[in-house]
Amino acid sequence: MSVTTNLDHFILIMLSMLVAFVPRYFPMRIFASRQIPNWFNEWMKYVPISLFTALVVKDVFMNTETYSFIGFDSVAKIIASVIVMAVAYYSRSMGLSVVVGLIAVAVLSLVVPI
Repeated sequence: MSVTTNLDHFILIMLSMLVAFVPRYFPMRIFASRQIPNWFNEWMKYVPISLFTALVVKDVFMNTETYSFIGFDSVAKIIASVIVMAVAYYSRSMGLSVVVGLIAVAVLSLVVPI
């Protein structure tokens, strides 16, 4: 059995800071003096969408306690996802999509089992 000390916590916090800082600092430092290619800027437009999709799909089709695939058991979440996709496609607003999704899940959970 090991005992952690305040120094262990301090080292952990410093290492965590370093791990979070390095991937942000060096690309900014490198690209500050260079022109970023247009193809890279176009590609980066899809990163928030792909991250948002990964989070939503995981929550809809996975049980987060057991990390098992639940399939189509959560009908309310699936219907809410379709609604959010339509809102996101027509509005192009991440904030509006999140708010509509939360409202849709809340309303649908009253009618359809979550």
